[in-house]
Amino acid sequence: MPDDDFLDALGLEELLPAPFAAWRPLLAEGLAFFLERLPEPRLEAIVAEQLALGPDADPHRRLFALFTQCPTLHKLGQVVARHHLLDPGLRRRLQALESMPPSLSMDEAAECIRAELGGDPPVTLGEAALAEGSVAVVVPFTYIDRDEVRHGVFKVLKPGIEARLAEELAALGELADFLDRRSLELGLPALDYRGLLDSVNELLAREVRLDGEQANLRAAAGFHGGNRRIWIPALLPWCTPRLTAMERIFGVKITDARADRGSRRRIAHTLISALLARPFWSDSTRAVFHADLHAGNLFLADDGRVAVLDWSLTARLAKAQREILVGIALAGATLDAGRLRQAVAALSALGPDDPVLAEVAEDALDRLVLHPQLPGFEWLLALLDSLALRGPAGLHGELALFRKSWLSLAGVVRDLAGERSPDIALLIVGARRFAAELPARLVALPGSRAFSTHVSNGELMALAASPWIATLRYWTRFWQHHALAPVERS
Repeated sequence: MPDDDFLDALGLEELLPAPFAAWRPLLAEGLAFFLERLPEPRLEAIVAEQLALGPDADPHRRLFALFTQCPTLHKLGQVVARHHLLDPGLRRRLQALESMPPSLSMDEAAECIRAELGGDPPVTLGEAALAEGSVAVVVPFTYIDRDEVRHGVFKVLKPGIEARLAEELAALGELADFLDRRSLELGLPALDYRGLLDSVNELLAREVRLDGEQANLRAAAGFHGGNRRIWIPALLPWCTPRLTAMERIFGVKITDARADRGSRRRIAHTLISALLARPFWSDSTRAVFHADLHAGNLFLADDGRVAVLDWSLTARLAKAQREILVGIALAGATLDAGRLRQAVAALSALGPDDPVLAEVAEDALDRLVLHPQLPGFEWLLALLDSLALRGPAGLHGELALFRKSWLSLAGVVRDLAGERSPDIALLIVGARRFAAELPARLVALPGSRAFSTHVSNGELMALAASPWIATLRYWTRFWQHHALAPVERS
């Protein structure tokens, strides 16, 4: 059983920055609860590795070692590895989880591949695996096609990964009840831990279904096929439900690329515009987003293209959801509290007159006035996060996956291009789409949203007529806060 000294040595407080300090005791107790429910041999192996690190090992190294032994924690580490609020040392350590040196020997990997293909395929395996992720290992190979040597890779599930994942997912089921009870005892908001952990369960279950990733790769190749700056790996014939064969892409992890500042900013613009803006500003019924855009899945290929790897997790955001997100941004732009509550309520389990939602909406509009910024996705997701931290808002499923995609890629963009907001590239693509659809708008009904920008002519006319109202709302909100400030200081 993990004791207090074991948990203290991990430095868990650095996983939750100062704004979330109230949740630190729950995180420590929740992790202990999770580990206690793993089979005894696995818990013994985790403790043995911690002891092997020695008494002077720093907390970042200990946390990294723990994450590598649990696929659920490994995925968590990848998700938060580039969060700018984390301690820089911890961030550097967690970024190693994005693509680790393989722990599986080549003989073990070859045995897994042969077991899937039922014999020796007409390929020559490389001398060593290339990388290892939370559930799979990547192995290089060559083959002959039309008298020419071609390069490919096998992505093969690690031996026993399904059993380990099943053990951890079973523990997550019990963890939800514990978090509900303990958070109440600690006086924390009643969050929807069950819904959140069910979402995690679903995400990780998708990771081991490689035939699902293969379908996603085909769909991605069709969607991005006309973009000369993006490279989606092509599938090769030797695929099974537990083995993916695809072309090998030579290059470096996107954040390790040697490029000048201008080139890095262009790469960052390509990432946002192609992987988030283009599917978001589409008129498709369900837009598909890569939902695991950490730096380990993004390569700068030798020919200058951005290669996007590991399509096991995707978010499919309905057009109706994208319309609501645009509505939230428009409500922010006009500082319309009533419209903002209506739009957010349409995405959550709360009513528009819920006092928690009203308070969160007012705080979000205040931030636009007191700390001027675009009412874009960074502002919008901060609003949704604030709502989630105050109660069960019901923001899970595909919307949670989309949020994960945005936050992961935003972290990569910051590392490439500094603090430049990813919202800028998103707005540029949106403006181009709007210009292209102008002829169709001339004959459209006022209430129609059958456009890739997800807003009707009627809404645009209301927006055009509202600058004076928005200005009045701005100054009213501004002076209210500045008039109250001396009273609060006294």
